[in-house]
Amino acid sequence: MDLQKMKKILKKIFMLPPVPTLLIAIPSYALVIYVLANGLENEVISYVAYLLSAYAAIITVTGITGIVRMVRQGINHHPLVKKAFSVPVIEKYFREVTFRTETSLYQGLFINLLYVIIKFCSGIYYRSVWFISLSFYYLLLALMRSSLLHYVRGRKEDKVSECRRYRLCGIILLFMNQALVAVVVIAVRQNKGFEYSGMLIYAMALYAFYSIITAVINVVKFRKYGNLIMSAAKVINLTAALVSMLSLETAMIAQFGDDDAVFRQVMTSATGAGVCLIVLGMAVFMIIRSTKILRNINKEQ
Repeated sequence: MDLQKMKKILKKIFMLPPVPTLLIAIPSYALVIYVLANGLENEVISYVAYLLSAYAAIITVTGITGIVRMVRQGINHHPLVKKAFSVPVIEKYFREVTFRTETSLYQGLFINLLYVIIKFCSGIYYRSVWFISLSFYYLLLALMRSSLLHYVRGRKEDKVSECRRYRLCGIILLFMNQALVAVVVIAVRQNKGFEYSGMLIYAMALYAFYSIITAVINVVKFRKYGNLIMSAAKVINLTAALVSMLSLETAMIAQFGDDDAVFRQVMTSATGAGVCLIVLGMAVFMIIRSTKILRNINKEQ
């Protein structure tokens, strides 16, 4: 079998149209939630559920852009949506990428500052290095978002200032990576993790998968605009999404892992190391990229 034929077969299997993707993915996710919620991990149905959910995850990632496009096309023709777009602020939010990015920065900054207060106060109250390390991580996230907002509100439209702000975010990301390393080390040594009660863990799972998929798509998508500030904002979102996936993993192991401490430590170590390496790579890339652009600008001047 030649390579082109193999590619066509794989494309037919793993890159489905939006409707078949939804028809397969939604029941698959529902089945695996049913298995986990009812403690059927060692039954035959559990293996079927795991296989289907793995396949559903692949086709969701490959087909998410088509699903979003289909939903948007359907929503745009709805009378209520047309009426909503008659409001200038709503129309501006959905039509202008820069305004939407600025709004998301404000939202993220508020949430990060709230997390800083909650985690730091919890760390002092419970005398927990774990919570204090998390508060430092969220503080650095807030600093990056604040730095970008300061530039956006200034509306300087200066490439040199834009590059410097982008490089500053890369440098802050380096320090934030140290906070992440501390969080992972504490989680492994003390066998700690995030915990969500009841059905909240499933809501957090949906949020984590949505965050990581949209963050990856946006990082790739916004590179074509050539706007370093928007790219930096999407890198921040990707970093937060990666940590959400790490927290989800620790929570899932805590709830469904049968108290296997060794398995929990191994998985947390592996995933934590992977997240830290990705964040480190993004930070180094941002610093190198901005330095090269600044060097070229200085040569032209």
